[in-house]
Amino acid sequence: MANTLHDVFGAIANLRSEQELQPTLMDKIGEYFGVQRWGIYLIDNETKADTKAQTIPAVCLESNPVGRYVVERHAPAHEQLILTPEDWKDFCPRHDHGHVMTGPIICDGRLIGTINFARDKGKPAFTANDLADLSAVCIHLSTKLSTLKTNPTIFKPSTSNPLTPRELEIAELVAQGLTNAEIAEKLWITQNSVKQALKRMFRKLGVSARAEMVAKLQDLLVHK
Repeated sequence: MANTLHDVFGAIANLRSEQELQPTLMDKIGEYFGVQRWGIYLIDNETKADTKAQTIPAVCLESNPVGRYVVERHAPAHEQLILTPEDWKDFCPRHDHGHVMTGPIICDGRLIGTINFARDKGKPAFTANDLADLSAVCIHLSTKLSTLKTNPTIFKPSTSNPLTPRELEIAELVAQGLTNAEIAEKLWITQNSVKQALKRMFRKLGVSARAEMVAKLQDLLVHK
């Protein structure tokens, strides 16, 4: 059965951390919008307070008229809203970006990320209905991410939790979406120390990925 827009809304509502964004939404959003490529890009507001071109990759580069429209207006756009088909063809010759559509993710009045879609040449162009649906998805994503940032997961020691207090501190920062380098800086340790700690944590919890670790710890909190 094909995914509906409300299936996408439900998946967003059930997100427990930023780490779950891509793996949780990948199939549902890709299938619903009929795209060959898509991605969610979050801007690190602590180190990149503005929205310069280099902070918004792929189809939402500020030098791209579609991306510039989204950055300036905080509204979704596709290439035919901005340019004629011929102008877009001249601007972007890539076969896998025959049609693009981008929407904003907003928190506290700031652009904190974008959701970007691309269809191959020869595929149907995005429509006004696609824009309306993307606008709704952006509202749900913006609201959910704002909630996650305001109420971050707090992991606590328990009899069912095998991690040490220091490891739980690292897990908390992972759940907030920080990279190894950012965790190392925040905790005044080396990146290698973070990497080795994560290996131990994965082994203790029987997981192999950051998102899986966060989900496992949240399950332990719920069922402890």
